Amino acid sequence: MTDVTNSGASTATTKRGRGEKSSATIYDIAKLAGVNPSTVSRALSKPGRVSAKTQKIIEDAAAELNYQVNPFARALPTGRTQTIGLIVADITNPTFFDIIRGAETTGSARDYTLVLAESAESPETEVTAARRLLSTVDGLILASPRMDDDQIRALASDKPVAVINREVQGVPCVVPDVNKGISEAVRSLAANGHEKLAYVAGPKQSWMTARRWDGVKAAAEWSKLSAVRLESSKPTVDGGRQVAREVLESGATAVITYNDLLAIGLMQELQAGGMSVPDQISIVGFDDIFGADFTTPALTTVRSPLGECGTRAVTILLDMLQGHEAPDEAVRVETELVVRGSSGRLLA
Repeated sequence: MTDVTNSGASTATTKRGRGEKSSATIYDIAKLAGVNPSTVSRALSKPGRVSAKTQKIIEDAAAELNYQVNPFARALPTGRTQTIGLIVADITNPTFFDIIRGAETTGSARDYTLVLAESAESPETEVTAARRLLSTVDGLILASPRMDDDQIRALASDKPVAVINREVQGVPCVVPDVNKGISEAVRSLAANGHEKLAYVAGPKQSWMTARRWDGVKAAAEWSKLSAVRLESSKPTVDGGRQVAREVLESGATAVITYNDLLAIGLMQELQAGGMSVPDQISIVGFDDIFGADFTTPALTTVRSPLGECGTRAVTILLDMLQGHEAPDEAVRVETELVVRGSSGRLLA
């Protein structure tokens, strides 16, 4: 089978200057390398099918001619683009950094390229992006999707889809099991003398915020703490600042937030108002994002293994593309409490 390049030209040029577009084809590479075009095709599309010596000669010739494979052209005869899509709820949120890195590393190791898009927390934008991506990628990963279950299942009926941070019946999912980490957090707060706990929720369309609130309620009941749920305007640092007044009015001396960004904003606003953290109020975030330990005091948080989530989701997706069955149940990864300076014994 012959690879199709970015350009339809069939004659080679001499070695090109840096930055010039390639017009080389596998026939040009074959001529320069002194091999058959079919050998070039095998070497470039499925490395390992030719000898190491021949592979090196062909790769050197391709590099000299600035040859670039067009994955979409290659998809014409194969039906595969060797790309997978990843849609995240908010590309500026560090929560997704490790998911992206885990997904990209795993995909690259299996010769797949990751194509990234975001929904900006909008279900409508998410659906549009997903439909556009599905027309060009081999499969799709949805990280913290905001669209409804039926829309996700509709996408999965078209091409393989995997979901992170949410359970959708009939679609393979990778979900952090929040119960262990939340239980550890609530028990730690109870042991430090707190009696009332506030949970600052995330977006209403977030499946995970409801699971975390369920976990907080159950753990608080077990530890004989009262718990109240407070809504945030947005899952950002600014959203955390805006909810500070409600936290104070609630009478809670300990807070668990939907994510670390809310916790950081809340802590900044309370400290600006003269509150001492953790002496007067303890704050616990969620996810352990990059920078969670940059605050003063450093943020206590429930760590989610987000890189592992990205890795597992891509593994499931690529296995499906190879004809393997998807897991029947959600794949769960464990969370854990990371104690830092923002939580401690209640002194006031």
